[in-house]
Amino acid sequence: MDLPEYLITLQKSADDEGRRLEHLEGEELQRQRRVWFNASAEVQLAVTDWAKDQGLNRHDVEKELRQQVRHGHPEGH
Repeated sequence: MDLPEYLITLQKSADDEGRRLEHLEGEELQRQRRVWFNASAEVQLAVTDWAKDQGLNRHDVEKELRQQVRHGHPEGH
């Protein structure tokens, strides 16, 4: 699946925000959780919109996006 670069960038950003949670506590942790949640919500909205425009299943697009971002290649390659 040929995904647009903006989806890949959004997913990478959300993943980065999630990794920042690892060593935080208290108020810092709560603030970072909100940042991560908002970044993840932005990815979900963008994936849903793009999948709908392309006539594709959102779950398939999301799975492919995560595969490409986290493993550096499209699924099945």
